Amino acid sequence: MTGHTAHPRVPAGAERALAHCHELARISSLEGGIERVHFTPEHKVANALAAAWMQEVGLETWQDEAGNQCGRMEGREPGLPALVLGSHLDTVTDAGEYDGMLGVMLAIEVADRLRARASELPFALELVAFSDEEGTRFGNALTGSRAFAGSWDDAWLDIEDRKGVTLRQAARTFGIDPDEIGSAARSPEDLVGYLEVHIEQGPYLLDAGRALGVVSAIAGARRFALTVTGRAGHAGGTPYARRRDALVGASEIIVEIERIAKRTGTVATVGRVRAFPGGVNVVPGVARFSLDLRAESDADRDAAFDEIEEFARSVVAERGLQWAVDEFYRADAVTCDPVLRAAVEQGVRSTGDDDPMVLWSRAGHDGMAVEAVTGVAMLFLRCGNDGISHHPDEIVEQGDVALALEALEGAVLALAEQHRNR
Repeated sequence: MTGHTAHPRVPAGAERALAHCHELARISSLEGGIERVHFTPEHKVANALAAAWMQEVGLETWQDEAGNQCGRMEGREPGLPALVLGSHLDTVTDAGEYDGMLGVMLAIEVADRLRARASELPFALELVAFSDEEGTRFGNALTGSRAFAGSWDDAWLDIEDRKGVTLRQAARTFGIDPDEIGSAARSPEDLVGYLEVHIEQGPYLLDAGRALGVVSAIAGARRFALTVTGRAGHAGGTPYARRRDALVGASEIIVEIERIAKRTGTVATVGRVRAFPGGVNVVPGVARFSLDLRAESDADRDAAFDEIEEFARSVVAERGLQWAVDEFYRADAVTCDPVLRAAVEQGVRSTGDDDPMVLWSRAGHDGMAVEAVTGVAMLFLRCGNDGISHHPDEIVEQGDVALALEALEGAVLALAEQHRNR
């Protein structure tokens, strides 16, 4: 059989995972919506809940120096390297219930399924609920997983949130020693790999009629603050021949950005545009806009930006404007580990899908950071409702959750068999 036309009876583990997601959704700083961000009281409550659920399935738990909630189940002997399962518990503002959280809850349920067989596992099983994948509060994503992977930078401690609170101050209030966050780093020799289940956050599985997908790579992203500078002038008194309208120039560039992205198969988003001085009767002298650019490979992403910049420079030259680029974020693409990916494919096949769909992740994930310390692989779970995510209308089907649970367990068992045969 290819794909899934019907779901089996939903197991208790899938129902419990969804119930836990619903419970986490009530932990929010946003009235009438979901918002749970780094080093806040809501973060603390969510970690405590996750720890309790991990303990219920027999895991030893701890919160690491970066605020990640962790759990461990030993294998056939104490102290073995660990296969890590997990995702994140933080959210964007006005979030859905499943982004990140469902992956953590499914990892807990897999641990519950395997605890009776833990003495047979050739590795330990660890769970991690990362603290700050989204970067909502401080604007610097993946800080929890970067600390885990040994790529924490103490310079981030001076980043301020919108209220002027530094990450350093927030850590102390939370109960974390900011000078010890880097100590959360794990060693490659202590890890077998990292597997994550995540909702797709897009419509590709939905359009294909597939419940599950195997991730080939996580998109490489670059983010820019772009500025077009011209000359402000009176809206009525400045003839067109003498205008140096920064916003018109920026608009021409923005339209071309979309054309380039469609033609190259990349994903480009201009999410913020501002014109200055901003008067309704003033020709804009400065236009600033953002660009989020993603692709399956760094080469494709970078080539698309080169093309965008070449076009932008031609526009500003023709219009008598100036062009400035500030790149403020870069995360290179991550190709999923072949061995771990093969195990995920085997896990999907164990659900009755003999031809797993393979797709690349347009969204970023903790695996992008974890890859610095160990191999990573991901399993995608279909989003309903046109694939919408980062939104209250984010939804999954209970039957799909059951299949994802079965597939993740199958992937762990496939890796266990590989390690036994070494």
